[in-house]
Amino acid sequence: MFEQATLPVQDEATFQAVQASLEKAFAPEQVSTFLGRLLRGKLRARQFEAILASGLLGSDTAAWYARLGDSDRGHVRERYLSMVEQVAPELRTRYFKVYAYY
Repeated sequence: MFEQATLPVQDEATFQAVQASLEKAFAPEQVSTFLGRLLRGKLRARQFEAILASGLLGSDTAAWYARLGDSDRGHVRERYLSMVEQVAPELRTRYFKVYAYY
């Protein structure tokens, strides 16, 4: 059976700062606002790097992300994408254009 290798976080402090930005954006009381900003910015939910560059995850988050190593960036992207998929179905329906693949 396949088991994914676990890579340790290299820069814990910076990694935690980026994670905190993600947690803030996907907090239950903020996620609708975040998705609305994506809609207005014509961004898709899975375009992580574009969202990061636009500043929608916080003004300092892109700089923190840039300081991370490759494996830490991979952890952050995976965490972000899992948070995108955990958004409530009613919000995903409401913001269909943000989740659409076209």
